[in-house]
Amino acid sequence: MSAPSDEFGRVLAGKVVAVPEARQLDVLASLLERRGASVLRCPLVGIADSPDEPAVVAWIDRLITTPPDLLVFYTGEGVERLAGFAHRAGRGAAFVAALGRTRKLTRGPKPKRALKKLGLDAEYAASEPTTAGLIETAKSIAAPLERVAIQLYSREQDRQLAAYFAERGAAVDCIAPYVYASAADDERVVALLEEMAAGRVDAIAFTSQAQVQRLVELAKRRRLDTVLRTGLGKTKVAAVGPVVAAALNEAGFRVDATPTDSYSMKPLVTTLCELLEKRP
Repeated sequence: MSAPSDEFGRVLAGKVVAVPEARQLDVLASLLERRGASVLRCPLVGIADSPDEPAVVAWIDRLITTPPDLLVFYTGEGVERLAGFAHRAGRGAAFVAALGRTRKLTRGPKPKRALKKLGLDAEYAASEPTTAGLIETAKSIAAPLERVAIQLYSREQDRQLAAYFAERGAAVDCIAPYVYASAADDERVVALLEEMAAGRVDAIAFTSQAQVQRLVELAKRRRLDTVLRTGLGKTKVAAVGPVVAAALNEAGFRVDATPTDSYSMKPLVTTLCELLEKRP
C-alpha cells in the first residue's frame, strides 16, 4: 500500500520525525502530524534580510536603470526579499516592471512560483535545480549576454555560475538579499543529536543546505562528530531535493529519500511516508 500524497492518513503513527525547518516549520510539522507522526521541532536556521540594505537597494537601482541581458534567481526567498527591499525603498512598481523587461532564469520551482505572485513568468528554467543545471541551461541562451545579474542564496556560496558567465564575456552583478542565522540554541540541537544517536528518532527531514551546515559546524565545535554520525546512521534521512541531498552526501551522510518530481513540502512528506512504511 502506497502512502497518500494529499489525503490524510495515520501512516506515520508511532513514528518520531525531527524537523529542522524554520520558515515553514508549522506547515511541515502539521503535514506530518496529520499523518500520525510525533514531531520533534528543532529549527536550525532562520532567515533575515541582508544587513547591507544600501548594497541591495543599489543593486535594485542598477536593475531598474539598466536591466541586464539575463537575471538568474536561485531561490524564491531571494525573489521575495528583493521585492520587499524594493517596496520599502519606494521602487516596488519599477522593480517589477524591470523584471518584466528582463530575461529570467530560475534554478527550481520556488523562484518560479515567487515570480508568478508578481505576475511574471521565467523565460528559462534550469535543466535540474543545481548550479550545474543552471550552467547547462545557460549554454542554450543566445547572446547578447553582456550583463548578467545573479541573486545568490548566500554571500559565501560558490561562484561557479558567475565564473561561467564571466568566461562568456559578461559583466556579472551578484547580490545576496538575505542571510542565515541560528534559530535554535545549541543545547536544543545537542539534545536532538543525542536523541538520534540513542535510536529514538525514526527520521529527519532536511529542507536546506544551511541546516546541514549548521549541524556539521555545531558537532565539530562541540566535539560531537561521532554523535552526529551515529545519529544520522540510525535515523532515516530525507532531503527536500537534490541540492540538499548533495550537501548531505558531501558531508559524508547517506540520503534515504528525496522527492523525484517536485521539491516542496508535500512531496517531501509523501516520500517520507513511503520510506517509513517500508521500515520494519
